[in-house]
Amino acid sequence: MAKTICTILGVAFLLAGILGFVAPGLLGLHLSLAHNLIHIISGAAALYFGLAGTLASARLFCLVFGAVYLLLGVVGFLAGGDKQHTIAGITHAGTTDSNLLQLLPGSLELAMRDHGLHILLGIVFLIGGLITKADVRHAVD
Repeated sequence: MAKTICTILGVAFLLAGILGFVAPGLLGLHLSLAHNLIHIISGAAALYFGLAGTLASARLFCLVFGAVYLLLGVVGFLAGGDKQHTIAGITHAGTTDSNLLQLLPGSLELAMRDHGLHILLGIVFLIGGLITKADVRHAVD
């Protein structure tokens, strides 16, 4: 299951990264240059583990990546504040968000929809890692 999750979400991350250059405010997300590059790199890594990695490495990737994304989403909700968007070119620029987390102001900002999506993706990756057999040395997936 971990390899399947990595493959499907790897493609999704790559598409999100590419689409973010065309539509930076897609679905109310904050797809800046930095955010798009992170999506492309994450997608390439996930796709590698899904297609060329071992089942054990795909499982580990799902667990680690899922934990990081889940934590990022939770931290976004807890640490985000009532701030003004500062990324130029995004439809929300200049507006205020009650849950904005400015990791790199003007370059990488995450708002409520980003946090929710990160939590969802974290859960999906964690499920993929957790339901993959713990003893993957002899598994073929």
